[in-house]
Amino acid sequence: MFNKEVAAAMLGIIFFLDFMIVSLSIFLLRNPTNKKLYKLALGSYIAFFLLFLTLFVYYVNSENMVDAIKNLVQKTSYKNKVEERNSSSNSKEQVPVKSALIDAPLLSQLPELPRGCEVTSLAMLLNQAGINVDKMTLAKQIKKNPTPYRIHNGKVFYGHPNEGFVGDMYTKKKPGYGVYHKPIKELAESYLPNQIIDLTGQSFEEIYKYLSKGTPVWVITNTTFRVLPPSEFIEWQTPQGPLKITYWEHSVLITGYDEQYIYFNDPLTGTKNKKAPKSEFILAWIQMGKQAITYNRN
Repeated sequence: MFNKEVAAAMLGIIFFLDFMIVSLSIFLLRNPTNKKLYKLALGSYIAFFLLFLTLFVYYVNSENMVDAIKNLVQKTSYKNKVEERNSSSNSKEQVPVKSALIDAPLLSQLPELPRGCEVTSLAMLLNQAGINVDKMTLAKQIKKNPTPYRIHNGKVFYGHPNEGFVGDMYTKKKPGYGVYHKPIKELAESYLPNQIIDLTGQSFEEIYKYLSKGTPVWVITNTTFRVLPPSEFIEWQTPQGPLKITYWEHSVLITGYDEQYIYFNDPLTGTKNKKAPKSEFILAWIQMGKQAITYNRN
């Protein structure tokens, strides 16, 4: 059996040879000055056409050829992504400093708030900004989504976390999920009017800028801090439309970075300046919608 590179190379050679023979044959057929050459050209044309057709069908249907084509497409796609990423990085402002680490307050969501990672991380952000507020107060104040949980014809109908906290925050014995950046921003603005910055949808470079200035950033990620497989997501039917969610959803307060890691306060484990590989953390953040909130320092 040929390997992928050999199969692809042979197909290319077949194309080239066929092109040359067909071109020569057409030339001779259009200029029949010699009957022997005319017959030779006609025979060669037919023979190489049949040979090309046979080999083409064989290689296209062979596993190696299919793999070779897929491999070529994947390599080209990856190369384009890398070039696009490099071009984008070069066009943007560079990270102000190579590393930063903020000594932000650490709060644990447990045991009172099994699903309260978002408001607990917000409490850490506001505490760092000089606002004296606790997680339980924020848990009461956060907007709630009243949409009830139900299953109909095999589909789950529930609320959208950008319209308020979905489900029960205080116990996992009842249905529940969490809350996204919009209600968090609204609540944060009640404590820091005209100072809250919603970085949702922007590049991670913007997060670096605030961290380098000593300002932590609230984000949505997942509890593994790496990209989740599609099997970990399910679809809900919400009043705002279908929504893909994962029960691994999590919120932390980013406190720093260096060349290899992102550092954060984790309200679930109660770990201060916990670290995760930078590339994995950023991809997980992107997968969860690039949600991020911070504030302007006065």
